[in-house]
Amino acid sequence: MRPVRHLFIYTVLSVMMTAAIAGGQDWSQWRGPARDGVTGSFRPPSAWPDKLKLRWRVPVGIGHASPVVSGKRVFQFSRQDEQEVAACLDLESGRVLWRDSYPVSYTMNPAATGHGKGPKSTPVVAGNKLYTLGISGVLSCYDASTGKVVWRKEFSKQFKSTSPLYGVAMSPIVEGGLVIAHVGGQDGGALMAFDAESGRLKWTWNGDGPGYASPILVEAAGVRQVVTQTQQNIIGVALSTGRLLWRIPFSTEYVQNIITPVVFKQMIILSGVDKETTAIRIVKSGASWQTEQVWKNDQVSMYMSSPVVSGHLLVGLSHKKKGQFFCLDARTGKTLWTSEGRDGDNAAIIAAGDLILALTTDADLIVSRKSASGLEPVKRYSVAENATWAHPAVAGNQILIKDVSNLALWSFD
Repeated sequence: MRPVRHLFIYTVLSVMMTAAIAGGQDWSQWRGPARDGVTGSFRPPSAWPDKLKLRWRVPVGIGHASPVVSGKRVFQFSRQDEQEVAACLDLESGRVLWRDSYPVSYTMNPAATGHGKGPKSTPVVAGNKLYTLGISGVLSCYDASTGKVVWRKEFSKQFKSTSPLYGVAMSPIVEGGLVIAHVGGQDGGALMAFDAESGRLKWTWNGDGPGYASPILVEAAGVRQVVTQTQQNIIGVALSTGRLLWRIPFSTEYVQNIITPVVFKQMIILSGVDKETTAIRIVKSGASWQTEQVWKNDQVSMYMSSPVVSGHLLVGLSHKKKGQFFCLDARTGKTLWTSEGRDGDNAAIIAAGDLILALTTDADLIVSRKSASGLEPVKRYSVAENATWAHPAVAGNQILIKDVSNLALWSFD
């Protein structure tokens, strides 16, 4: 490919919040403020305790949706019996401030029954609105203060299936007055943008069904783009219009495109089960958009756990060797270290300054120091008696943990 003589700077774009924020604690969406697993608000203790302090634990229902935080409020999306439930809780006490539910009948694919029928899509709170996407594809907008339903959509009249094979898992994103979600199901769906206030459809791209990854926003040559893994592709579409700018064919065994992309400088880093970890660059020549491969690493691939970038280090969990933590040089893709393996099926990873927090599905919260030479554990804490598939949410010196059916707030002080 002919080199393009332009420099494009890529940045993940944070969702803008209107609620008052105390101490920069908002964890407003999937993987945090910028959807990249990075927090700037975590305050490590002066001395690491032997055990974390449990502030409260309340039953909320089943599901893998992560809690989100706005100011002094926590929002949780879950399933109780045959109802999907959106709830707002007081951060300090765990007291339920409001609750809304609606009936959802859903039958799990036999290959995924162990994960339950609870929602897997993490809500997003923005502009005093809460947006949820249920396991069968029901998209809702709530008044975040009162719990009143502002608008709700379901898509059974548009698509023969309203969820992919193993249930909806992609988490909506809000930007520029738009709520963006990939709706529909196997072999038939659309990436859609709705007016955040009214729910009116603004644009649609119907080139592929949804995957299980969640979109991010990047900017290239002054154009904001929605970048995500779909059922069979990795795509970039214009945020303002939904026009497809570029596409990379990308498919994984058993149709499991899951990994949320991450950004490092001018590169987008991608992976999938039994796929190389790859860095690409978006380039524009005239009116044409293209992608170039910058580097690839065939020693590391990722299944369900999305990585984080901290400094020039890419840290994640590979599915190889029954779960293997790794660190790559994000500039070159070179493997700096890998753990011995057997570290679990999945881990939710957070970068907090020079620390890495990793929550495994066995409810172990592992605190390590960021290092280019190897894993440097600081402490390991048990934070639940059940499996923890949901991503945790950081709130200052506290962390919210959702297990199979409970939500708990733990403190490091």
